[in-house]
Amino acid sequence: METLTIPDFTTDPFFGLEDAWVETAPGELTHYHELGEGTPVVFLHGSGSGVSAAANWWLNLPELSKHCRTIAVDLLGFGQTIEAPDSEFGIKAWVEHVVRILDALGIEKTWLVGNSLGGWVAFQFAIDHPERLAGIISMGTGGAPRTKALASHAKPKMTPDGIRQALLDFVVDPSLVSEELVNSRYAAASREGATERFRAVVAARDTDRETLPLDMDVLSKLDIPVLLIHGREDKVIPMSRSLQLLDVIPHADLHLFSQCGHWSQVERAEDFNKVVASYLSTRS
Repeated sequence: METLTIPDFTTDPFFGLEDAWVETAPGELTHYHELGEGTPVVFLHGSGSGVSAAANWWLNLPELSKHCRTIAVDLLGFGQTIEAPDSEFGIKAWVEHVVRILDALGIEKTWLVGNSLGGWVAFQFAIDHPERLAGIISMGTGGAPRTKALASHAKPKMTPDGIRQALLDFVVDPSLVSEELVNSRYAAASREGATERFRAVVAARDTDRETLPLDMDVLSKLDIPVLLIHGREDKVIPMSRSLQLLDVIPHADLHLFSQCGHWSQVERAEDFNKVVASYLSTRS
């Protein structure tokens, strides 16, 4: 493949994760963060404005990498990943992007940890490529019916205050939405072409919400360990989403965090890390 030039992005010091790049297809350069050794665990972010792998997982990778090989990726249309000119977005496209990432990194089988949209992608990956999957950990799994908070989150005002208001919907504790976090997300959302990308990925996501829901019949036969995590006070994707999946998936467990919204990996980061590390250690 023709060598691609890494774009001149400056790593955001707020998140503190080192950058890595891998060419995953002609014209496609995937940005990711990798820490640790051992069992591979790929982390898939959600779909908010200014989102990236680092913006979802900066409080988790340093701790969880003590137990496994953590790889947090920017999916097509997000963060610093460069997509080819003819790239399409959507659940199936993101699944196939993850497959290409695994192939490029030489990973035959992996765990997937998904937040919101990332959880939706993880379960579609299980449907399409079960042989590549060791297990799933999913928080506030996406693909649920649209809520008021989800609709607002899809069309934020692209100002610092608009980003702040969108992030406040994610949490119970508003102090977590710091000026540094808001400024970091706003800077990412303000990059050249970012607004158009965000509109395209949200449109693809919302189309798939209607036309490509998760196939519950297939998930009812899923033969891998699954940990569902949900914040009890999640306004973006209600707890009923995890209860629906729990009722269908034969080897699913559910962990609920009280006083926690849609961002359990941030709002309850220390507890989240302990739960995930313990779950992986007994099943890897």
